[in-house]
Amino acid sequence: MKTFTKIFTILMFIMICVSCKHAKEYQVFAIKYCDEGRMPANGMVIGAAGNDSIDVSDFFWLLKDPDGGNVLVDAGFIDSTHTTKNYIRPDSVLLQLNISPREISEIIITHPHYDHIGGITLFPNARIWMNQADYEYFIGTAWEAGGDSTGFNRQDVINIKSINSQGRLKLVKGDSIEIMPGIDAFTGSRHTFENIYLLVNSNSEKNKVLLASDAIWFYMNLEKELPISLCFDSASYVKAIKRIKTLVPDPNMIIPGHDKNVISKFSRVNDNIVRIEEKNKI
Repeated sequence: MKTFTKIFTILMFIMICVSCKHAKEYQVFAIKYCDEGRMPANGMVIGAAGNDSIDVSDFFWLLKDPDGGNVLVDAGFIDSTHTTKNYIRPDSVLLQLNISPREISEIIITHPHYDHIGGITLFPNARIWMNQADYEYFIGTAWEAGGDSTGFNRQDVINIKSINSQGRLKLVKGDSIEIMPGIDAFTGSRHTFENIYLLVNSNSEKNKVLLASDAIWFYMNLEKELPISLCFDSASYVKAIKRIKTLVPDPNMIIPGHDKNVISKFSRVNDNIVRIEEKNKI
């Protein structure tokens, strides 16, 4: 009987340890690196009223691993012409959190538009994660006859191929898959050929965060279930919005990719950075 009790105790301890490891909870930060200003909504949101307007900003996101790692979701872009107004280079804005570019271990690219993938060369130690179908379209079909390279930059193709040759590219397949502990990737939005959006803290009871990136540009898209003007298939885009609403218990934890109002909805670190948490934990 004592032997059985010992074995049972050990098994319970192992199960608890595995459970704790599995339920890793990231601290999630939205980082604004560029303000594009107030723009008419009807040029960006199909179905928006003529008098609607939206404050547009560019973001990437930081996931602070409880084990000490730093994961980026997207990487912004590099303004090599120095002509973009209200712009801070992504590595510079990260320094406001006392994180150096070399401390970024992983970057999940939601899609290869220049304002999401252009900054990957700023982070020399990072492994890059992309959806395989989106990657293959980006480096190949997009530039062929009948392809669509809108929003793509040829230098970004060169950069991601170089990273692949260095063994720092991880390609993932499928929908609703856990790509890292506590981070699930979803497809189907069709903003690009096969862009992804992420459910962060997917195994936790609280602070589940849906980083939509460009699967939802603005809160207007989310609230009115309207597609954007730049996508491969509007019907798929709206279907993805409806699906996204089912993935988190708190709709306030759905984070669009380009709406400046994100900064005013969450706890501010400074004017460019907010920590995304459920209200009762702020």
